[in-house]
Amino acid sequence: MTEQPRRPVATYQTYQEAERAVDHLSDQGFPVERVAIIGQDVRLVEQVVGRMDYGRAALHGAASGALPGALIGWLFGLLDWVDPLVSALLVALYGLIFGAIVGALFGLLLYALQGGRRDFASVRSMEPSRYDVVADEAVADEAVRLLGGLRKTTGTGGRPAHT
Repeated sequence: MTEQPRRPVATYQTYQEAERAVDHLSDQGFPVERVAIIGQDVRLVEQVVGRMDYGRAALHGAASGALPGALIGWLFGLLDWVDPLVSALLVALYGLIFGAIVGALFGLLLYALQGGRRDFASVRSMEPSRYDVVADEAVADEAVRLLGGLRKTTGTGGRPAHT
């Protein structure tokens, strides 16, 4: 399938506004499979959520190891033909404990190897500065017309894209 040429039909400051515009197009019977929402001018934002020390490093490692340990233990427990339910739950519990211990040790080791260079925990995200609603060239004029009606009735958000 070949990609149709597309052009912007409106620009919004938030994803929710762009999503609402596409929903409006859908409500009007517009072929929304010919529309896309594209985030522009993406930047990396790293939000610091707290100080990192040996205790927190061990806790984060334990939390990261517990779930995979429990899942692996549960799968091995299901292989018991005599009493698979009890065996699966018991081995899953053992896997959870073992995974938490191994995860805590790895968390401590990795934190110690950093040598104090990164004594904080953070969460990274990508944030666009604006969202363009684009449509296939063949239906773009109709999308602009329908989105013009959205702005008149709701008084929100998007401005027409420069074509």
